[in-house]
Amino acid sequence: MHFPMHFPPNPIGSSNPTRGQPLQRRHFIRLVGGGVVSAMAAAGTVGLSGCAPTMPPEAIEAWAGPGAVVGAATDVRRWLLGYAILAPHSHNLQSWVADLGTPGQITLYCDLKRLLPQTDPLSRQIMMSHGTFLELLDIAARERGLRADIELFPQGRFGPATLDTRPVATVRLTPDSSVAKDPLFAQILRRHTNRNSYDLARPVPAAAWDAMAGAAAVGLQGARVGFAGVEQGASVLAAHRRIARDAWRIELTVPRTIMESFDVLRVGQSEIATHRDGVSLTAPMVVAMDRLGLFDRSQAPAPDSYATTSQIKAFDAKLESTPGFWWLVTPGNDRVTQVNAGRAYVRAQLAATAQGLAMHPLSQALQEYVEQQQTYADIHTLAGATAPGETVQMWARVGYAAAVEPAPRRRLQDFIRA
Repeated sequence: MHFPMHFPPNPIGSSNPTRGQPLQRRHFIRLVGGGVVSAMAAAGTVGLSGCAPTMPPEAIEAWAGPGAVVGAATDVRRWLLGYAILAPHSHNLQSWVADLGTPGQITLYCDLKRLLPQTDPLSRQIMMSHGTFLELLDIAARERGLRADIELFPQGRFGPATLDTRPVATVRLTPDSSVAKDPLFAQILRRHTNRNSYDLARPVPAAAWDAMAGAAAVGLQGARVGFAGVEQGASVLAAHRRIARDAWRIELTVPRTIMESFDVLRVGQSEIATHRDGVSLTAPMVVAMDRLGLFDRSQAPAPDSYATTSQIKAFDAKLESTPGFWWLVTPGNDRVTQVNAGRAYVRAQLAATAQGLAMHPLSQALQEYVEQQQTYADIHTLAGATAPGETVQMWARVGYAAAVEPAPRRRLQDFIRA
């Protein structure tokens, strides 16, 4: 994905800056540069990547599939995990830990060092991200003729506000010739979150909405999906865009939420290859300025800075290019529901991929921090989630778009606890 750099034509307000102004200009670039980076970082809660020119090959090698993974030929669990780690995750944190200590079983834990206390204070999105992992694991197991018996929270559920060291799930694998393969398996290596502009002239067809709804419905009892496209009218699409725009502006201008993205910002191929997670930026100008020390990642830009306002404008343009919105509502919001909602979402995204469509989660309005209270209420009202306990677990833009590169993934061994 390419992030345009929005510099004004005259950074210091003069068509012919004098020689007496170099420090002023340098200071301005530092502030604007830092602001642009913060805006870029804030753009994604499920991982941003693919900026020009290219990602370092070693950071995206996992997307070639687990065929070459050490041990995959002798331990099918490693082969399955090679697909599971390709699941979408908030901010691309990849907080999964797989314990292989028990033969024929995978025990899934959450890496408590990889949380989002500012933008996801109740860790709802983290739990959904574990659901996406489990769903890809289950689909991959079916491909190998294995039944994956998944028990969520075998030692008890986490509380509503915090996570702990107990396992998220145990997955017991049993050969079973009656297990049917899932056609969505073919989309796992092709699924990428796409945050670019979409083709407004190409509406999402009814058959695609139906395919996404059908895929999400598998195994998620009592939930419902909704969508808004051109058939629902311009005013409905405008309402979705307004909420997304407001929520984006809030996250972009609240210092602590921006700084949380700064913490996982990876600039340039070297940083990306070293970390293989977080928010990736490879645009040449970004990398050059970072090497020159012109990016200040230690503080957030001012809300009225050009860097902030220009990125708000750029995001608005992406919203205006969006021909459809999709959402998922559950009747409750306990930890099991959150995990299962993640399973449903990734199935919907795989189905969208099969239809040639792109999806981009709009997570900001669903986040439970105080500044987002109004947008949280607004999207729940718009989605019809007004009954007690009903929760919008996912909301995303949908449309046709040019392909993007995959997000980085850490090495498989980084996720495994033997």
